[in-house]
Amino acid sequence: MKLSFEKVGLASLALLAATGSALAQDAAPAAEAPQYALASDTAFIFNTLLFLIGGFLVMWMAAGFAMLEAGLVRTKNVSMQCLKNIALYSVAGIMYLLVGYSLMYTNVNGGYMGTFAVYGWPAAGTANEGSYAVASDWFFQMVFVATAASIVSGTLAERIKLWPFLFFTVILTGFIYPIAGSWQWGAGWLSEMGFSDFAGSTLVHSVGGWAALSGALILGARRGKYVDGKVIPMPGSSMPLATLGTFILWLGWFGFNGASQLAMGSNSDVSDISRIFANTNLAAAGGVVAAIILTQILYKKVDVTMALNGALAGLVSITAEPLMPSPILAVLIGAVGGVIVVFAVPLLDKLKLDDVVGAIPVHLLCGIWGTIIVPLTNPETSYVTQFIGIVAYGVFTFVASGVVWYLLKVTVGIRVTAEEEAMGLDKAEVGVEAYPEFGQGSQRA
Repeated sequence: MKLSFEKVGLASLALLAATGSALAQDAAPAAEAPQYALASDTAFIFNTLLFLIGGFLVMWMAAGFAMLEAGLVRTKNVSMQCLKNIALYSVAGIMYLLVGYSLMYTNVNGGYMGTFAVYGWPAAGTANEGSYAVASDWFFQMVFVATAASIVSGTLAERIKLWPFLFFTVILTGFIYPIAGSWQWGAGWLSEMGFSDFAGSTLVHSVGGWAALSGALILGARRGKYVDGKVIPMPGSSMPLATLGTFILWLGWFGFNGASQLAMGSNSDVSDISRIFANTNLAAAGGVVAAIILTQILYKKVDVTMALNGALAGLVSITAEPLMPSPILAVLIGAVGGVIVVFAVPLLDKLKLDDVVGAIPVHLLCGIWGTIIVPLTNPETSYVTQFIGIVAYGVFTFVASGVVWYLLKVTVGIRVTAEEEAMGLDKAEVGVEAYPEFGQGSQRA
């Protein structure tokens, strides 16, 4: 009987607890249904995040260019390259705010340029209209213009004056690049014609390459580079730094190409971004492997600088159309870029065109290759239209840049003296040596 009473007691307690719980629930107010963001708001948030994340990845490419150039110049010029890269990034940002963005995107309407105006965005706490935050778009576009200026820095290293270079950067980032960019990305005349350049093989890389080429022709080669018909090697200061710079650029390129999808608010957009990431990576790998194999065949040794530039060549080559190619085609497109670099670098030396870091083969020639091959995988484009766009960008940028370089040459001068060049620009113009303890070693000659 004791066990039975215990069971009854437990059952009674359980019943009382259940009843009390039910009464308490009846007395409590009903919980509000959870609030979910609208589909449009969700797309807005993810699109904005795409621009911001892609933007800071591309911004990180500035560090990549700085390290790559620091590794490929001689020790006596390393500080100068670091200074130029942080300066040009800063100048590009200011100029793109003051005039560049408006020239590129405001009221182009199928024409040749936008408007001359300072750009801005809604005040703090204001809900932005459209499918992304206004400032996020400006930021993403701004880091692209800084990339174009970085290309010029490497080609003209070790003999150009700092201030004329920065003045050219003002013109390039504030006027030349934005006007050229408006033709396609600003819905200008080339866009109306059907030209296609997904992330900037031509708009960014070839434009930078054409500006670098015109500058190299007007500036001339480094003293002692070409003597009695021979090419005198001038080895870079640090292959580890150059390699680090290449990997940083490779990483940043995922933002460069991936965020150029310009939307991340749907399943299909995110799937395409994933495809772009994969193709971008494969193209770079193809460029490296092609450069390694080809240098082994041609020179019986593998040149690490060619391997590094092979990676960049593959990346530039796939940038015009990173979405549509199959994985195998992405590898092949990048591999052709690697081959172009291996043959073009010595060709420039034969022409006595001194490109310190190999930027012209990588960015100009591979930019052309990547752009002209777009119709192979994108049926909505044509080879004729792609060719017209390549020529238009080349003529405009080369001529406009050449005029600026020439005016600078005949007015303030663009080249340091022979004594300053021999001393090194770290001492001559910066005043802070990158490696002061190295003395007068072979790399400082």
